[in-house]
Amino acid sequence: MSRAFDLVLYGLLIACALAVIRTKDLLAASIIFSTYSLILCLVWQLRGSPDVALTEAAVGAGVTTVLFLVAVARTSRRER
Repeated sequence: MSRAFDLVLYGLLIACALAVIRTKDLLAASIIFSTYSLILCLVWQLRGSPDVALTEAAVGAGVTTVLFLVAVARTSRRER
């Protein structure tokens, strides 16, 4: 069961990474990147590293997402 759940999480990580690369909408890319960070937080937690998982949640999904959203708000939303 755990092995199948790990594979699903890794598949979701790859799908999120590819979606961030492929999207032209910067707001959507920021939200997808936040989802990537949250999934990575789960991976770290399942690997037995709660300190790294907490840091990933705070910095990766929290602070970085806010900074990206502020940057998108001050620029154009769509990439040319």
